[in-house]
Amino acid sequence: MDRILEGKTGVVFGVANKRSLAWACARSLSDAGMRLAFTYLGDRLEKTVRQLAAELPNSIVLPCDVTQPEQVTEVFEAIGKEFGHLDTVLHAIAFARKEELQGDFYHTTKEGYMLAHEVSAYSLTEITRAALPLMEGREGTIVTLSYIGADRVIPGYNVMGIAKAALEASVRYLAADLGPRGIRVNAISAGPVRTLSASGVKDFSKRLDNVADRTALRRNVTAEEVGDACLFLTGPHSRGITGSVLFVDAGFHIMG
Repeated sequence: MDRILEGKTGVVFGVANKRSLAWACARSLSDAGMRLAFTYLGDRLEKTVRQLAAELPNSIVLPCDVTQPEQVTEVFEAIGKEFGHLDTVLHAIAFARKEELQGDFYHTTKEGYMLAHEVSAYSLTEITRAALPLMEGREGTIVTLSYIGADRVIPGYNVMGIAKAALEASVRYLAADLGPRGIRVNAISAGPVRTLSASGVKDFSKRLDNVADRTALRRNVTAEEVGDACLFLTGPHSRGITGSVLFVDAGFHIMG
């Protein structure tokens, strides 16, 4: 692979294990030459994230709970000391309580609704604000991960679909804000892939097979394909694209 991102730096929020879409994106960025920082949430994920990050040259690993603003600030302070600047932010964080993904949406609790939005949508804005001082003047990129549940009713997705809709709207507003600074903001709406977060969706395996039968390509996408789309949105070949949602779903979104 061409090292089109040689000398660039980035931070990845949301790696949980080797099957994470965030990890696939990180691999594509690293293979293209980008040096990366990774964040992890809590002791349970620290070992896994450190083991994965060790596979990529000169990467660093930092703790971060995005519901704690001081931890977000500390992440970028540490990145500033280590990297000196920042070119890319990959936001791959999403969370909703399992009980909020089951049954009828109108049973969603206020607490569950607010938590899903804080972690899955508002965190993009908070992370962007904290990253800006390191990204000024570098024509940087911010990429987040979404899902078609932001546009359509997906059984078992419930409050997460509402949060993803807010996330995609945030992409557009942030793109308008940051465009004059030369910073691009985009989202990838990925087709279903077997990940840790997907395991929380009821009957996910059946849904995976059903989607494969209904895509334009008659198959599901791979994590590597999502990773390469992230590379595209981060690299120079997408320099005229901002405020967009790129569907990487084998054409599922175009089908009736």
